[in-house]
Amino acid sequence: MDVVGQLTENCVALAQTAGFSSPRDLLVALAWENAKILAVVLAAGIALLVFLYRTRAGVIARATAKEAVRQPVFPLLLTLAVVMLVANTFIPFFSLGDDVKMMEVCGLAMLLICGMFLAIWTSSMSIADEIEGKTAMTLLSKPINRRQFIIGKFFGIQTAVLLLSLPIIIAFCLLIVYKVFYDAREATRDDVTWENAGIEVLRVMPAIILCLMEIMVMSAISVALSTRVPMVVNLVTCLAIFVVGHLSEALVVANLGKLELVGFMARLIATFLPAVGVYNVEPKIMTGGAVPSLYLGIAAAYSAAYILASIFAAFLMFEDRDLA
Repeated sequence: MDVVGQLTENCVALAQTAGFSSPRDLLVALAWENAKILAVVLAAGIALLVFLYRTRAGVIARATAKEAVRQPVFPLLLTLAVVMLVANTFIPFFSLGDDVKMMEVCGLAMLLICGMFLAIWTSSMSIADEIEGKTAMTLLSKPINRRQFIIGKFFGIQTAVLLLSLPIIIAFCLLIVYKVFYDAREATRDDVTWENAGIEVLRVMPAIILCLMEIMVMSAISVALSTRVPMVVNLVTCLAIFVVGHLSEALVVANLGKLELVGFMARLIATFLPAVGVYNVEPKIMTGGAVPSLYLGIAAAYSAAYILASIFAAFLMFEDRDLA
């Protein structure tokens, strides 16, 4: 993306001006950027814990997360992700020395697919099925209103996604470190150090945060849809939104000054559907670039706005839903 490219170029120019000529200097610079991101993530985690254990909606969120973890799909996705990460570590990509970056891209895709599938599956199971099975009516007969029900379900789904993502992220980072030394040994290179491995891990951390943001946006859409449609329709609709969202930006650019109708439809779709291209920083990973914390802040603000809009839409669709 142009915005990512401009911000990354500014970051690289600043690094060169400051004299980051050695791997250690670059490692320290990336560690400082990631420390700021980690502080925000820890603050969000503390806020989530307070919500889970201090609010009425938090009770629903904890029950939803426990239900998701107990589902057979949870260990299945976790096992699949770890197996694929290990396989990508040893499978040669024939990328002329960029096997580590290819493995990082594949790992990010696996994290995104598994997290998004769990979020959509859980929202369908815990909202649509509970509405159809009259369980939601029992919950709402207690001192819990419909808005608390939706909010609790959303944060319960995010908790389940985090429980799935954490072991995947830990395994991913450890395998990146191993991959750096594995490729160096295969190429009979002796100039690779722990600093090089640390740089690769720190470069991919912002992309991991962006993947989690994209999962949150798609799960918010899934929660809104689950108040009205069954699981199969929800899965198909979310998949269509995900695919079209990734293609809409390319369609807008490709049809500038050409087919007016196609360009208009592409701009219309890009206006209402989430701009999931914002979370795609794979070109920067492949070129060895870094994603600045400023860009993460912009993406986080966009994600929060779209999530709030989706949850508000869920309120409206669930408010007059007949549960009897």
